[in-house]
Amino acid sequence: MRQPLQNRVTPFGDIVASPARGTLMGNRGGRLHDERQRLGARRWTSRRWICCEIAVAGVRRTVMGPDSYTELFFLDEVTALAAGHRPCFECRRADARAFAAAFPGGAAGADAMDRTLHAERLARHEAGAVADLPDGAVWADGEAAFARRDGRVLRWSFEGWLPAPGRDDRPARLLTPPSIVVALRNGYAPRWH
Repeated sequence: MRQPLQNRVTPFGDIVASPARGTLMGNRGGRLHDERQRLGARRWTSRRWICCEIAVAGVRRTVMGPDSYTELFFLDEVTALAAGHRPCFECRRADARAFAAAFPGGAAGADAMDRTLHAERLARHEAGAVADLPDGAVWADGEAAFARRDGRVLRWSFEGWLPAPGRDDRPARLLTPPSIVVALRNGYAPRWH
């Protein structure tokens, strides 16, 4: 059996190998892998981190091919947003427009959002009262990542979100960049696994 490629993204933004399948793909601006499909030390080539549809009509790609960017895969959009990716304006135009309208300042262009998000990805953020975070905002408690959906606290895994009652009453580190938390508060509704 072939070993899984190192192209699955966690809510922490780490790129790891996992046999689990994701529901969205994306990239971080370019090629991060070598000719043997292994990642080097770089984890991005530009500040344009996007999440895209896995299937686009008429497009067939060789994942981590010799002449392509590094395709990254996410459990879902909540995971992609936590890692600092935003919807793609090409294959997810309606979602990207809704996201931009909900982003702080409203109707921000891709370049402005990417500058803000890149600065936030490089900083550490305290979650404060995680009970006040909107649905879809992800926080960390130790090595585990959590989010709230419809009043329930869930723990992230490569296979999906699992029930995790009582996990929103302690100090935590915010994983979702603050500007994306604002977009969630302003009504952007991310796709869940």
